[in-house]
Amino acid sequence: MKIYTAMDYKDAADRFWDLGDGKTAIKTYAFPVIIGEYVWIGGGAIILPGVTIGNHAVIGAGSVGRESVPDCVVACGTPCTVKNYCR
Repeated sequence: MKIYTAMDYKDAADRFWDLGDGKTAIKTYAFPVIIGEYVWIGGGAIILPGVTIGNHAVIGAGSVGRESVPDCVVACGTPCTVKNYCR
């Protein structure tokens, strides 16, 4: 499964395009979040843009996933780190 998440530019002045005639547009870009097969993500977990979660992985409740997680692991915490391999 692939999910795209919107991101904004850090500098507020860079977030807008001037289209002329008093019109502006908002600039955003997207990074995918890839979730493998048979993944369990606990309640309240936050998966940040650009992260891949491997097949058969478990992400603990309330975790903040800011880096990719390999296949067959249990990962949790803030930041989310691998605690155990499920093999």
